[in-house]
Amino acid sequence: MRNFISWVESQKRLESLKTGITWEVVPLQNSLNRYLAEDIKATENSPAFPTSSLDGFAIRAKEQISEILIFSKDNPAGNSEIPTLPEGFAIKTFTGSIMPVGSDTLIPIENCKEENGKLEIETPVSIGNGVRPVGEVYKSGEVVLKRGTKIGFAEIGVMAELGVVSLKVAKRPRVSILATGSEILSLGEPRTSPSQIRSSNNYTLEALVSKYGGEAIQLGTVGDSKEKILEAMRSADSDFLVTTGGVSVGDYDFVTDVVKELGFELLFHGVKIKPGQHILVAKKENQILLALPGFAYSSTVTAILYLLPLLRYRLGLPFETEFVKAKLEEDFFKRSKKTEFTTCNLRFENSELLVNFRDKKIGTSAILTNMLNSASLLYSPEDSGNAKQGDIVEVLKWTPF
Repeated sequence: MRNFISWVESQKRLESLKTGITWEVVPLQNSLNRYLAEDIKATENSPAFPTSSLDGFAIRAKEQISEILIFSKDNPAGNSEIPTLPEGFAIKTFTGSIMPVGSDTLIPIENCKEENGKLEIETPVSIGNGVRPVGEVYKSGEVVLKRGTKIGFAEIGVMAELGVVSLKVAKRPRVSILATGSEILSLGEPRTSPSQIRSSNNYTLEALVSKYGGEAIQLGTVGDSKEKILEAMRSADSDFLVTTGGVSVGDYDFVTDVVKELGFELLFHGVKIKPGQHILVAKKENQILLALPGFAYSSTVTAILYLLPLLRYRLGLPFETEFVKAKLEEDFFKRSKKTEFTTCNLRFENSELLVNFRDKKIGTSAILTNMLNSASLLYSPEDSGNAKQGDIVEVLKWTPF
């Protein structure tokens, strides 16, 4: 008889599969949605000199009460020479210009009046007005972007400011996906029997892998044939091999046999969780195998619980799955003595995280529609029981990046 392990023990064993991040160098323009494999540091101050943040006149703040003469030359942005401000003078200075030596304040054009080479200040300002200080954006040596940061449009813009031409990013983990089952139809394949169902697992998993930084490789669907499953799994050239179906105890569940025949080292097969108790995790050299249950909801939840932590770690992110505390808006009835993960709705209201189960159906592990509308997963440990409205519970935050 198979020895089912606890959820906690399965996570401990999963941690043994953590490997160091592998990286590659890409041009800045090709780095969108990738994950940094190194810290990005500033090599200079920004700005490097006190700089004007608006159009106006550079002055000494203490001279605002005196008659100020307008210097004969302007100070445009990009000026190769930094002018020196004589006492009693103002220099017209434009947005982005380095402040003249000796000045400490910028009077906006609308605050003053020019007449006969003189500047009349109608509305005085405080010292330092309109001046960007040295290092306002970042200082030399400062870590501006940390390793593990997902690169978006703002990150690309900042790195362009820093003069980053190319950068190290985590390689996308390659994940081969195989759906098994003679009742499974490929996308677009016509149904010839009422017992046939359309394959969704491989497309759900492909989307999940792609969304969270991996590169999905579709191996398609194969029937309940040991030879065909063996051939398909043997062809998988990837960091991860994920299968769905064929891991239970039925006469046509061949994945377990194929895993042994291919020489994988079994980490565990069977966890006391609901859904997905028949999950199998194994390793062969540098390839990790996750054999997930066939039901659509089960395979999705187990992928979230077991595949995503490994993907995160490969991308330089925390391995651990994050949980948040939330208050129940209605009673919760635990359905088994296993660790349960139940779809729920998580929302924020009046400074509180709240949980309810509206529009979530109770039934088998095939109800993938329960994952719609940004569903979360309520975590109920093995030793927990029913919970009442108002109780504080833990919810799996499975969208951390």
